[in-house]
Amino acid sequence: MASARWRLILHGKRAADDGVREAVMAMRERGVELSVRVTWEGGDAARHVDGAIEDGIDTVIAAGGDGTLSETATALARHERNAGALPSLALLPLGTANDFATAAGVPLDPLEALRLIGAAPAVPLDLLRIEADGDIHWCVNVASGGFGTEVTVQTDETLKKALGGLAYLVTGIARLDRIEPIAARFEGPGFEWSGDLIVLGLGNGRQAGGGHPLCPDARVDDGALDVTVIPPLEGELGALARSLLTDGREAAGDRIAVRARLPWLRMETAVPMTLNLDGEPVRARRFRIECVPARLHMHLPPDCPLLGRTDAR
Repeated sequence: MASARWRLILHGKRAADDGVREAVMAMRERGVELSVRVTWEGGDAARHVDGAIEDGIDTVIAAGGDGTLSETATALARHERNAGALPSLALLPLGTANDFATAAGVPLDPLEALRLIGAAPAVPLDLLRIEADGDIHWCVNVASGGFGTEVTVQTDETLKKALGGLAYLVTGIARLDRIEPIAARFEGPGFEWSGDLIVLGLGNGRQAGGGHPLCPDARVDDGALDVTVIPPLEGELGALARSLLTDGREAAGDRIAVRARLPWLRMETAVPMTLNLDGEPVRARRFRIECVPARLHMHLPPDCPLLGRTDAR
């Protein structure tokens, strides 16, 4: 480990975190050359990633929530190099929900998360490439739309600080009577669907919005994106919607969801729809979502539930 060169890209709101500081010092004492860069505004993560590549850094560590992970991964993916020529990616989870870390089994303790990097070789990681009205975006975890996206985007920051992931549940229940279906049409290899939806999940990972398992069977190394469409809930709207937001949400989703696994998907909506890409809202009427296999390499636990190659169908 003495020759390892790591760079921690730390969300500015966590710059004074004593646990992070202690973990960084502990890894330095073990011989890791670990430098830290802090993000304060949009574009900082990309600039720090560029600097890491120029400096020949071995591993870039996203220290923050799902948004910080996505910004860091996006900055790496936009470089026109193959995955083997880029630094590997790692995660030190410091967010409100930590959806990707929770689903992947990445330790929430800062020191344990950093130890994982040295103990687990980086493995191929797929990314979702989203084209929205001509603009290109990337997504590590889940692209979500409909009711769940509105809840995530509109959850108050103060409420998140006070309640953590529970804040999404509180906001969701408060908005149950304002669910507006979205008319959409989907097309992919061997798959077509059109109709109204209230929830959409396009998964490289499995969960979003504070623990909602939108794509419960998704894997990050199978070369495919998992599609989950939930149409309007007829008759028992209140009971079923609440079950989607509480402990029974997965079972309720299985009863009513349309699911598919595809290498790519085209989507068109009757009115502009907001897709939440790991915290980045993107609004458009026409989207093309593609799973790009093995776009990066990432340090994940050997027993990570998100790993296990299968063929796209």
